[in-house]
Amino acid sequence: MSRRSSILKALADSFKVIDGSSPYKTNIYGNSFPYLKFWDEVNNFGSIYMSPGMEAREYLPGGFKWGYINVSLKLYVKGEDAQILLEDLLEDVERVIDNNQVLIYDTDNNYETTDMNIQSITTDEGLLAPYGVGEVNIQIRYQVM
Repeated sequence: MSRRSSILKALADSFKVIDGSSPYKTNIYGNSFPYLKFWDEVNNFGSIYMSPGMEAREYLPGGFKWGYINVSLKLYVKGEDAQILLEDLLEDVERVIDNNQVLIYDTDNNYETTDMNIQSITTDEGLLAPYGVGEVNIQIRYQVM
């Protein structure tokens, strides 16, 4: 499995802790996936889907390189107060990202990320009610071997 795929799988697995128990406000019932679906294809709410984006390299002396991968998270909720549900899920996602800066994505080789930063957060602003759709763009840094 490629590093990109492995990172997305590990990230999707990390979001499965969002189960409605404290400190989380939302229960996604394990609906976190390392691939993309658009809101009209989603049947289970709340859910998180993701897709990898652009990747960049930073070359340093001694053959050391950092890889930076951009990942787009799509968050989907449905309910009478969709925007409140979406805001709660956005907070939960941010909490998981903050708690998993170092994310092991290959246990056989002990590969891990070193940093995850949220670049942007956007929502549908209530236009799709009773659905709520949010997007979180994050940048993940890892050492390229």
